[in-house]
Amino acid sequence: MGSYLGDKSVSHYSQLDQINKENVNRLKQAWIYDGGKTSTNNRTQIQCNPLIIDGVLFGTTALLKLFALNAATGEQLWQFDPNKDSVIANATNRGLAVWQEQNDQRLFYAIGEYLFAIDPSTGQLISSFGEDGRINLKNGLGREVDNLFFSANSQGIIYNDLYIIGGKVSETTGHVPGHIRAYDVRTGDMKWIFHTIPHPGEYGYETWPEEAYQKSGGANVWSGFSLDEERGIVYAPTGSPSFDFYGGDRIGSNLFANSIIGLDAKTGKRIWHYQTVHHDLFDYDLPAPPNLVTIEKDGEKIDAIVQISKMGYLYVLNRVTGEPIYPIIEAEVPASDLEGEESWPTQPIPSVYPPFSRTLLTEEDLAIRSEEASAYAKELWQKNRKGRPFIPPSLQSSILFPGMNGGGEWGGAAIDPNTNVLYVNSNESSYQIKVSEFKTSTPGEGVYKTKCQSCHGAGREGGNMFGNVPSLIHVTDSLTKSEMINTITNGKGIMPSFGSLEAHEIESVVNFLRGIETDTVKTTKQNWPYPYIYDGYKIDKAPDNLPFFKPPWGQLTAIDLNSAEKKWQIPLGDIDSLNIPGHQITGTLNYGGPVVTAGGVLFIAATIDAKFRAFDKDTGDLLWEAALPNAGFATPATYYVDGIQYVVVACGGGKGGLKSGDSYVSFALGDD
Repeated sequence: MGSYLGDKSVSHYSQLDQINKENVNRLKQAWIYDGGKTSTNNRTQIQCNPLIIDGVLFGTTALLKLFALNAATGEQLWQFDPNKDSVIANATNRGLAVWQEQNDQRLFYAIGEYLFAIDPSTGQLISSFGEDGRINLKNGLGREVDNLFFSANSQGIIYNDLYIIGGKVSETTGHVPGHIRAYDVRTGDMKWIFHTIPHPGEYGYETWPEEAYQKSGGANVWSGFSLDEERGIVYAPTGSPSFDFYGGDRIGSNLFANSIIGLDAKTGKRIWHYQTVHHDLFDYDLPAPPNLVTIEKDGEKIDAIVQISKMGYLYVLNRVTGEPIYPIIEAEVPASDLEGEESWPTQPIPSVYPPFSRTLLTEEDLAIRSEEASAYAKELWQKNRKGRPFIPPSLQSSILFPGMNGGGEWGGAAIDPNTNVLYVNSNESSYQIKVSEFKTSTPGEGVYKTKCQSCHGAGREGGNMFGNVPSLIHVTDSLTKSEMINTITNGKGIMPSFGSLEAHEIESVVNFLRGIETDTVKTTKQNWPYPYIYDGYKIDKAPDNLPFFKPPWGQLTAIDLNSAEKKWQIPLGDIDSLNIPGHQITGTLNYGGPVVTAGGVLFIAATIDAKFRAFDKDTGDLLWEAALPNAGFATPATYYVDGIQYVVVACGGGKGGLKSGDSYVSFALGDD
């Protein structure tokens, strides 16, 4: 595992076969590493797929410290703290990248707005890179973004002497463009930039309003890249434009948002692109880097890429030209009824490759597990718009299915190159999606709506998309005024810093939350350029805190890419406290992808039931499972040291109100 997700083709595949179908049931814990600390409010996570190089395992802790371990014993060799000299809030790390030339080896580690170059033998910064070993990725984007949110949550990819990277940006206010950049691995100098929101004269400029390149944001690569090293093509999957749920200020198809872009890795020049969602109003980012494959069609071998999507579709394209392997149909979709909005009339739907998750709910899918759940489901169904994909946001609430976390999610898919079978886990979740007219009666309410409402909800009730987003209805019971000001200014856990707000704006929103805002507070014109505002991320759940529809609520699917047919599909994860006739295994929400091996075994954690499982890759049969100390929301890794094959997964928990953890657990074969 010398590269994120196995290799630069993002195969999630290992040729190791010491652990196989016949002996995988003998797996025992080999070692456990405790990173030392989690948040006190269960909001930290670990999403890192570790690197293993020459018997050393590199990963990150729940508090985002970088570490090196003896991969055979779990003994810590060193630890690097990025917060020693800088404050990094609301960051995530999903992986690392390594570059080597002769005796010069560099570990690249992106956290928040910074990219660090680390000596992997010592854990020390390489001072010749950037400014004393780091560069600020907010620099060089072509406009002033110092006080705006940017975070390099997924690692970049190495091509020759270049480190190519994207980043995560705000999807509401504070627009930052998601441009793709390449840096010299030795000096940190920027070598090229690709404008994902095109500038005048560039391809795609006409798909936005004229001034969009100066004002719009998003269209960012937050999930990582894949690379055809032989051809020198890097593949970039991009996210939605900002703001997510209203596009009246960005009329057009909005290239290169929601697109797979093939770029010349040496120069950053566009070779081809394919857009999977036009003028996105649904937060349907491309959630993972595409897999590189060579498939067989009509007796011909074709180098291709396979892109999973949040909608549950597979986009399979010629790797060189970007042309679909099979027809992708532009299907008519519902039109928006919001003032000023011009939703796109069609969306591209693959016609041959089967979806890997449900793409539509019907009334037959409503929950029947209890009278209470059934009554709730029927009421929800009746009051919402539903029954078609791509229903655009409206003043009336709609059921968005699949939800904004998939279908496919950032864990990505695995490919067995020997059989061309793709393995992908999926979520089966639904969201209520609704906007309201933007009206405020006080300055503090205005700040709350523009900065806080999308996560904490229109009624301050809290949210469940990003984990345990707390209710603020009784916030004065747990936080003092000074503590509230400090949290807003500096950020905390998954909450970003809002230090760019003026002092009187912070004062006004704190007083609004405390219920004591007065007319003496200095007023301000809120920076919200839209007539509508999103009411907040809300996963549809019944009173028992489970989905309002029948299981499965998470699945694992195998698809033969040569024949374009499903081999098998099973529920992934289980809420074993339920006894649902016909659904002994429920499936659960899941985050983090699979690893498949030459031993015929597929390994995956990902589920909220905190289990680590091994499946027969040919049949989907469960071969082994083990309880983890906390849920493993990360893609595992397998490696070989001193004659022993290990498989390891990060156990960070922390999503959906689950307990946070800070450990990595490694398994190896025990005695017969």
